[in-house]
Amino acid sequence: MVSNGTNSVPWSFVFAILIAIVFTPKFSFAKQSKLMGMKMNTIDRCWRPNPEWRKHRQQLATCSVGYVGKMTNNIGNDLIHYKVIDPNDDPINPKPGMLRYGASVIQGKVWITFQKDMNIKLMKPLLISSFTTIDGRGVNVHIADNACLMISKATNIIIHSLRIHHCKAQAPGKVMGPNGKVIHIGPVDGDAIRLVTASKIWIDHNTLYECEDGLLDVTRGSTNVTISNNWFREQDKVMLLGHDDGYLRDINMKVTVVYNHFGPNCNQRMPRIRHGYAHVANNLYLGWMQYAIGGSMGPSLKSESNLFIAPKVGSKEVIWRKIGNTNGDKWEFYSVRDAFENGASFMVTKGGRVLKPNYSKEQSFEVVDVKSIRSLTRSSGAFKCSSTSIC
Repeated sequence: MVSNGTNSVPWSFVFAILIAIVFTPKFSFAKQSKLMGMKMNTIDRCWRPNPEWRKHRQQLATCSVGYVGKMTNNIGNDLIHYKVIDPNDDPINPKPGMLRYGASVIQGKVWITFQKDMNIKLMKPLLISSFTTIDGRGVNVHIADNACLMISKATNIIIHSLRIHHCKAQAPGKVMGPNGKVIHIGPVDGDAIRLVTASKIWIDHNTLYECEDGLLDVTRGSTNVTISNNWFREQDKVMLLGHDDGYLRDINMKVTVVYNHFGPNCNQRMPRIRHGYAHVANNLYLGWMQYAIGGSMGPSLKSESNLFIAPKVGSKEVIWRKIGNTNGDKWEFYSVRDAFENGASFMVTKGGRVLKPNYSKEQSFEVVDVKSIRSLTRSSGAFKCSSTSIC
C-alpha cells in the first residue's frame, strides 16, 4: 500500500495510472508530473488521476461520499448519452440539442455533456428529471442572467462543473416539468440551485455567485444530499438547509457539506440550518460579514476540521442563533478539530451530544487534518480544463 498522508492507496491503482499516463501521448511530461503531484481530496482522487477520464466519464458516479452515497443508479447499460449543442432555451417546447430537452424531456438515466463552451440563459427554471447527470467538465458552461436550476420531487441527480450566477426571481408560469410534461409552477426567488422534496442529490465542483436570493436551498423534506468541492462567492445568503421554522418534515434532513470554498465577500448562511442534521467538514471559510454557520428550530450540526478565517473587521464569531427561538436550548452545534485565524471563534451549543454522522460504508470518508484544507480546496469550483487538458 502507498500512503499519501490521508488514505492508503493500493499499488495496483498507482501502477494502472502510471501505465495509462505513459501510454497516453497527448499528455506532455510536464502535465503528467503536475497530475501526479497534486494533493487531492478523496472525491477528486477517485477520477482526476485518470488521463482518459473523458472516455470514462461515468467513473464519476462511483466517487461521491457523504449522505448522497454512491451515484451508481445514474449509470448502467441503459444509460442515455446526450450532448448539448444549442445554448438557446424554450421553457415549454424545448428542441433536441437544448439543455432543457436532455434534463426535462428525456426520461431514464441521462448523462448530459456539452459540445463546446456556452452561455445559457434559461427563460424559466430548469426542472431536472430523476437519474440525470449534468456534466460540464472539459468546457466552460455558464447558466446566468435569468432563471436557474430547480430539483423538485426528483432523485438521483448529479450537477457537476457548471458556473451558475446572476440568477433572477421568476414570475409564475408554465414550464416543461421533470416528468416531460408541461406544468405550472409558482414564483421562484432567484436561487442558483433549489431543492424541493428531493433526495440523493450530489452537487460537486460548481462555481456559484451573485444571485438575487441565495446560491443553494435544500428545502421541503429534501435529504441525502452532498455538497462538495463548490466555490461560493460574492453573495449575501449562501446556503439554506431547511424550508422554514414551521416545516417539520425537515427534521429528517441529512446533508454533507465538504471540501467547499466559501468567499470572498460572503455574508451569511454557510450554511443556515433548520431542524435537520448537517456534517460540515474540511471546508475553507474566507471571511464573512454577519456569520458563517447559523440556524433555528433545534438543528444538529457537526463542524469538523474546517478552516475559519475571520474578516479583518466585523464579526469574529462563526455561528449565529436565531434570537427568541424557544428551541434554542435544544441546539447542538459542535466544533471538533476546527482551526481559527484572525480571531475567529466558535460558540459551542450543547455540542457534546451531537451525534456522529453514522455514515454507511459507501458514504464514509476520512476527514483530514485542517492543515491540508488550503490545498484540498484549491480546485474548488468549476474546472478550467479544456477538451484536451488535465483537470
